Amino acid sequence: MVITAKMVAELRERTGSGMMDCKKALTQTDGDIEKAIEILREKGLAAAAKKAGRIAAEGLVSTYIVEDNSVGAIVEFNCETDFVAQNKDFIQMSLGLAKQVALSSYNTLEELLEDKYIENNTVTVKEAITGLIAKLGENLSLRRFTKLAATNGVVLGYIHGGGRIGVIVNVEGGTSDIVKEVAKELTLQIAASNPLFLSKEDVDNTSLDKEREIYRQQALNEGKPEKIVEKMVDGRIQKYYKEVCLIEQLWIRDQDFTIKKFIENKSKELGTEIKVVKFVRYEKGEGLEKKEENFAEEVMKQTRC
Repeated sequence: MVITAKMVAELRERTGSGMMDCKKALTQTDGDIEKAIEILREKGLAAAAKKAGRIAAEGLVSTYIVEDNSVGAIVEFNCETDFVAQNKDFIQMSLGLAKQVALSSYNTLEELLEDKYIENNTVTVKEAITGLIAKLGENLSLRRFTKLAATNGVVLGYIHGGGRIGVIVNVEGGTSDIVKEVAKELTLQIAASNPLFLSKEDVDNTSLDKEREIYRQQALNEGKPEKIVEKMVDGRIQKYYKEVCLIEQLWIRDQDFTIKKFIENKSKELGTEIKVVKFVRYEKGEGLEKKEENFAEEVMKQTRC
C-alpha cells in the first residue's frame, strides 16, 4: 500500500510522534493507522513526543578524553528533574554521548542524532534517547556538544559539582607532564572564573563597544568632566579584560600571577612555548528557563485528573 503524506500527517497529529517514525509505523502496518498507533505506543515514541514540550533544564555536563589526550569532547544532556539526572541509565547515556562525539565527526546535532548510537549499534542516537524517555518518564534533550583535537599538545577535561559544570581545554606545546599540568590548572581556572574569551584579541567589537558605552555613561553619571571620561573608560576596559579574558585573569591558585605569567613561567621551565588554543565551558541549564511548579498546585492538578 502507498503511504501518503496525508496519512503520515494524520498519525503525527494523533500521536505527536516524529514524521519518519510515523512513516515507518504505517509502512510496517500496511497503512493501518490504529495498528500504527499501537506500535508507536509500544516503542514509547508516542509517549515520548507528548513529553517533548516540557522544559528540560536539569541534567548533566559530561566529558570524554581519549587515552592519549589528543582528542576530547563535552556534551550537555538535559532532563526535567535532578532525580533523573542521578539515574544510572541517564548518567551512562550522557557519558556515551560524550564518547561518541569524541570518536566521531559531526557538524550539527542532527547529524549526531541520526547516527547509530555507539553503545547500541542497532538504534540511532535519537532512538536511544527516545527509548530512555519512555523508560524514565521525562523529556530528555541532547542540547549541545563540542569536540577539540590537539595538533601538538593535549586536550584535558574537568567536571565540577557532579556534572553541573564541565570544561575541556586544548593546550599546545607537546605532550609532556608540564603541558598536562598547565592544561589541568586551566580547566580549574575556567570552571571557577568563567572567562568569556581566551585573550584580548578575541573580544568582539560588539561586546567591547557595549562595555565602553556603559562605562562612559557611568562616568558621566558620576559627574566626571568630559575630558577625563575617555581615560576612565580606557581604565575600566582594562579591568574588563582581566575579568573576562582567560589569559588576563589572576590565577586562582596564586593571585600574584596572571594566567599569562603562569604559562610564560611554565614555557621557560619546559624550554618551548606553551599556548592555549581553545577552551569550552558548559554549565548545566545556562540560558534555559526552568519551569517552577507550585507543589500544592501540582498535587491538586493530579487529584482532579
